Amino acid sequence: MTSLDTERALLRHHGDVDAAPGLVDFAVNVRVPRPPAWLRDRLVAALDDLGRYPTDLADLTARRTVAERHGRTPDEVLVLAGAAEGFALLPVLEPRLAAVVHPSFTEPEVALVDAGVPVHRVLLRPEDGYALRPELVPEAADLVVVGNPTNPTSVLHNASALRELVRPGRVLVVDEAFADTAPGEPESLAGERLPGLLVLRSLTKTWGLAGLRAGYLLGDPALLARIARHRPQWPVGSLVLEAVTACCEPAAVAEARAVAERTLPHTAHAAAALADLVVVPPRAPFLLLRVPGGERVREVLRDKGIAVRRGDTFPGLTTDHLRVATRPPGEFDHLVDALRLALEER
Repeated sequence: MTSLDTERALLRHHGDVDAAPGLVDFAVNVRVPRPPAWLRDRLVAALDDLGRYPTDLADLTARRTVAERHGRTPDEVLVLAGAAEGFALLPVLEPRLAAVVHPSFTEPEVALVDAGVPVHRVLLRPEDGYALRPELVPEAADLVVVGNPTNPTSVLHNASALRELVRPGRVLVVDEAFADTAPGEPESLAGERLPGLLVLRSLTKTWGLAGLRAGYLLGDPALLARIARHRPQWPVGSLVLEAVTACCEPAAVAEARAVAERTLPHTAHAAAALADLVVVPPRAPFLLLRVPGGERVREVLRDKGIAVRRGDTFPGLTTDHLRVATRPPGEFDHLVDALRLALEER
């Protein structure tokens, strides 16, 4: 295996690899093990439509519902087969230089590098709390990708800093996969019409839909048309369209906000319990930890039946970094106790 192959393999590493069957999972950021009953019922009812191809009406219904949720029009919405599809489509824009802000979700870089697009890594600094510094992004970059809130740092960047990245001739992609995990969705650009702005949303985290692959892009209709021009017919299935519609209806949006508010004390408890290891105050339901001997600690935790996410696969982080998902205090304290023992045993 070449060094490039090794690098790509690291970038393609995700938390589901760490969370092997039988382990207590603190590695994956999906907040619930399965969709809520009302959503399962909607999906089950939609099974009767699987004998026919997805209809234009179903697609329009989904886009209308998303548009109403974000104060947009249906032609400003592109339904995706998971947020990862949005990243996979970026090379269609043929950027001359892409800037990917790190540490962050690595799939955008993989998709761009695989397509032969030159990528500049914008490495945010721990001494700045991994906050976005727009001046670090090259002026020549005609595509910029940044997460908000950012995985794995749990940092929420200021919307004003994101707006500073807008330039004529540049596409700015803001990955808001975790936006609905923060009460009120602060700093979101989902409802803004800025030149070249694309906002990516996922339904995976809040609704337990990792196995379905459902998400959407928001942006200027002409830009969405450019991105979608090489997609196949029926790029998303009927169940995805039903899920997007269901999860963006007002009742579901209200439920998501209530869940985010109920989860906020869980994140605060987790951060307090591991205050000496937390890198930055979390704004999403996961923590970035810096743990001396992190690689060995992760192995000890695994031997104790606990999975946490390794951090060294994220550019800018090291083997001493671990990402852990927050859980209700009773569950999270199990991790805290095991982690303290692992630190003693490393």
